[in-house]
Amino acid sequence: MKTVLRTTAMAAVVSVAAFGTAQAQDLTVVSWGGAYTASQQKAYHDPYMKMNPGVNIINDDSAAEGLAKLRAQVESGNVTWDLVDMVASSAITACDEGLAMEIDPDEWLAPAPDGTPASKDFFAGTLTPGGTNCFIPQIVYSTTFGYRTDMLDNKPTSIADVFDLEKFPGKRSLEKNVANGNLEWALIADGVPADQVYEVLSTPEGVDRAFAKLDTIKDHVVWWTKGAQPPQLLADGEVVMASAYNGRLFSAIAEKDQPIAMMWDYQVFDLDGWVVPVGTKNLEAVKEYLHFATDTQRLADQAKYISYGPARYSSAPLVGKHADLGIDMKPHMPTDPANAKTTLNLDYVWWADHREELNERFNAWLAQ
Repeated sequence: MKTVLRTTAMAAVVSVAAFGTAQAQDLTVVSWGGAYTASQQKAYHDPYMKMNPGVNIINDDSAAEGLAKLRAQVESGNVTWDLVDMVASSAITACDEGLAMEIDPDEWLAPAPDGTPASKDFFAGTLTPGGTNCFIPQIVYSTTFGYRTDMLDNKPTSIADVFDLEKFPGKRSLEKNVANGNLEWALIADGVPADQVYEVLSTPEGVDRAFAKLDTIKDHVVWWTKGAQPPQLLADGEVVMASAYNGRLFSAIAEKDQPIAMMWDYQVFDLDGWVVPVGTKNLEAVKEYLHFATDTQRLADQAKYISYGPARYSSAPLVGKHADLGIDMKPHMPTDPANAKTTLNLDYVWWADHREELNERFNAWLAQ
């Protein structure tokens, strides 16, 4: 028996060595930069490269322009990316346009430790938010608001406070890349119930109403285009409140000890995950990487470095303490009950259908 085990182990070592030699290559992985890419580096990339010395993962921080750049690469027939991090609504568009590969989750992805197939272990509906398997979710995150605790006489507690310049004077910061989030918040601040937001936004009058509300603060907004910017704007005192990804705010508050606090009212829940570009030249290597990087333990490991919730049922119980700070990460997740008293679930499919027209309207409004 010992001889059989020893022989099997030696064969495995030879196999791994052969893979490392035969498959020596670069994988270009596109993500969002900053604290988020750092969490991926520690949880996925570094462990994988250690296990596979012949693989070199190259980070590209172009995810904010990922859909447009991927479209250009596929249309030109010159695909240089191997894996792209996208929000769910962008992934739906990429899938619909034939830019992202369809995947079989139970063939490509690892089952849960108890044997539950991947198709049943990722949060319900997240693998197929648009009806076709082109998207592999990694995290549930939210866009919410941070504010300077030392620059405001009053503590903002609601989305309406973002639009109240009299009670909360000073500059705000909102995302410039996309209309989603901004339009929903404007309507909620204007009195529209959260469960009616997309019904209202589906009408010309509702869109006009959202932009009219945004008009009330437009002259007091500093617009951001990359996730690292709003925490920095807050830290520098250039704005008193800013929309930002919850993980970026966590980093500024818990890791950098900035005088910033979070306001969770109507945080916008969203999904973020992987798409595989049609035309990638390293498909088999990408599959090997994804099998590892999206397994139960790796998604739980990412939560050691940033306050985003893993998108697998089996990962959630494994979320523990921050790797460096030693603090319990569960209360810092957007899904924690204390933080999720009021939430808005981004309607990925609705935005996939309306993104182009509303972003065009939004950009025209910005230019006025």
